[in-house]
Formats: sequence, structure tokens, C-alpha cells
Amino acid sequence: MRSRTIRVDRLARVEGEGAVRLVVRNGEIASARLSIFEPPRFFEALLRGRAYTEAPDITSRICGICPVAYQMSTVHALENALGIEVSAPVRDLRRLLYCGEWIESHALHITLLHAPGFLGCDSAIEMAREHGEALRRGLALKQMGNDIITLLGGRSVHPVSVCVAGFHRVPRRAELAGLTERLERAREAALATVRWTAGFEFPDCERDYTFVALHHPREYPFNAGRIASNRGLDIPSAEFERHIERRQVRRSTALHTELRSAGPYLTGPLARYSLNFERLAPIAQEAALAAGLGRSCTNPFRSIVVRAVEVLHACDEALRIIARYEEPDAAACAHEPRAASGFAATEAPRGLLYHRYRLDADGTLLEACIVPPTAQNQAAIEEDLRRFASRFLALPRTQLRERCEQLVRNHDPCISCATHFLRLQVTGR
Repeated sequence: MRSRTIRVDRLARVEGEGAVRLVVRNGEIASARLSIFEPPRFFEALLRGRAYTEAPDITSRICGICPVAYQMSTVHALENALGIEVSAPVRDLRRLLYCGEWIESHALHITLLHAPGFLGCDSAIEMAREHGEALRRGLALKQMGNDIITLLGGRSVHPVSVCVAGFHRVPRRAELAGLTERLERAREAALATVRWTAGFEFPDCERDYTFVALHHPREYPFNAGRIASNRGLDIPSAEFERHIERRQVRRSTALHTELRSAGPYLTGPLARYSLNFERLAPIAQEAALAAGLGRSCTNPFRSIVVRAVEVLHACDEALRIIARYEEPDAAACAHEPRAASGFAATEAPRGLLYHRYRLDADGTLLEACIVPPTAQNQAAIEEDLRRFASRFLALPRTQLRERCEQLVRNHDPCISCATHFLRLQVTGR
């Protein structure tokens, strides 16, 4: 095979700055590297020396797409350290807030970032010419998610109502009831989105992943449960760092993460779905099976359908929470700082998000550890490129580039919320 180099100088449908480099020898992939070259953001260092009450508002700035996940992981870890148990209505409101984030984040990815590639379009604007109804439906879903976050959090980006031990303000029952009619329409739109995405053409690319996600005995996991895998892992959040290894590699400013016992692993929608299918709402289970997913999905290209199923579940879950909501006696419970360490893991739209904090006696943050989903998925994405890109090497240059972009985009990497840029380079002989 002749040597060749393929570059994508601007990729506008992933979030952040990164590069993929494939080395091809004798028709096979010799190496595949996902590079993340954005400057480190040092949030863990920024937190040191700050009051624990400031942490939720600081960590929400890590991501504009999934600020709720960072806030929730922060408050859960700090409440774990301080021995705080919130009331049932507050817990429900936090799940509702998560529903809003999953709806808006998944709708953004499905409609604007991932679907255009399946439809042969360069952008959502081009896609609108022939798929305008689907685009409008996706944008309406995203708005629904944003409106839930705004009502509970005060604003849709970097919400300000979340605090340790509860909320600064909780909504009245009538305020939540006002969302019901729109959520019922959103649920129908989400069901239509499952059916729409199920009709895309998917390569046959099954993979034997090590899946890691939260698992809960009674509910589809948002912000509670044990960390589990399909290889026998079953641990509380406090043991996360005993079972994973993080290391710096030259090509990435994010730490590569692997399980000490099983190597690279995948977190995110495929893992959540495959480990928690029985916890999905009945309407979501039925839609998933009708879409041909089965009770587990190991084809990364079908992750777009799994995300649509999770949007459907989040809409249905939001309706159930609103129907049973009773206003809590207090927006937040009283507590006192103490010297302690706390741990938590929640499910961001893109996967497992782990936080650990250490406090001194007056509540000053002494240490912070934050492990985002995309950092955990880097090695698994590289393995996808090694296993699957070789199947597409005979394609013309443009189609090969598009397939490699899709392989990365399947996992919706949130490299950051900054410039959208990816360079793909293929060399070979």
C-alpha cells in the first residue's frame, strides 16, 4: 500500500482540540493515537484552598454542556464527607435536573454532531434541507432539557441553585406541573428520534468491550449506585482509585485511564445501557428492542440509537418525578464542616464521572481529584481505531477520513468546550 497522509484540519462536530494519527503498514493499522493537545485547565489546583461551599459553582465551569454532572458529583462527594443525607424530594429534584441535562446534551449530539455524518451531510445546516423535521424535533428536545435546568438551576448553563445539602431554592409544585404537557410532547419526539436513528446504515462493528458504569438495584443510574462492569467489578465510589490506573502519555494533556485488572474500558451510554437495561422505563425498553438494539449493544456506531433511548427514558422519568413531587420542608438541610474525605461517582451524559475531595476542620478544600468520562475513554477510542479503521482502508480518501471521524465521534468526546478542531493523519507503506 502506498504511503499517504489524510488530514482533517477542522472538525466541527466534536468538542475540543484533538488529533488522530494512524500508521498503516502492509495494509494493517500499526498504531492509532488519539492526541489531546489543549492546555491543562488545572481545576483540581484551583479548588485547593477554597471553601467547600464554593466548589459546586467552580466545578460547573468545567463543562458548559454537562455542568450539572460536575455539580452533582461535587455535592455528592462533599455530602459523603460531611455525612449529609438529603430528603427524598431533594433527591428527586436532583434526578430531574439530571434528566434535563441528559435530554439537552444527547439531543445536541444526536441532531447536530452525529446524525449529519450518517446522512452524508457536512453539517446540520446541510442536513436541514432534507431532514428539517428531524432537526426541528432535535432542537425542541434540546430546548426542553435546557428549560428543566433553568427552572431548577436558575439558568441553563452553569446553573446557580445547586448547593451542598440541597438547593438554594426549590420550585413550587405548580412550577413543575407547568412542564408536564411539554414533556409529554417531548416524550413523543424522543420516541420518534429512536425510530429515526434506528433507520441509519450502521457498519457491522461489534466489539467485546469492558463496560464500566454505575449500577443501581431500582433505577437507571444518574447520581447513585455502585461502580460495576461486565467483568465482575462491583465497588463503591470510594474504591474507584484502587481499581484504576491513571498515567500521563506524551500525546495527551488528559490522563489515560485503565482498569488495573482489565486494561482499557468504556464508559458512557453503551456501558450504562448494557449494564442497566432492566432499569429503563418500559417505554424505553420497548423502543430499544423495536430498534434492534437487544438488551446489550456493543456496536459503537449504534451508540446514537442508545442515546436516543436514554433521551426517551429521561423524558419519561421527568414526568414520573413531577407527578409524585412534594415540596420539601427545607431547600437544604443544616450541617457543619469537619475534617474528612468524600467520594462520589455520577453518570454524566458521556459516562462515569468521579470526584474525590479532602477537607480540613473548617471546610477548606485541601485536595481534589476529578476523573472525567472522556479521559477514561481515550484508550478505548484508540482501540476502536485499531480494530475498525483497517476495514475501511480501501475506501477513497474522503470516505476513509469520514469513517475515522465517525469512529471518534461515536463516543461524543468532550475534549473541552473550546475550539472544535481535529487533525487526522494516516501514513503507511
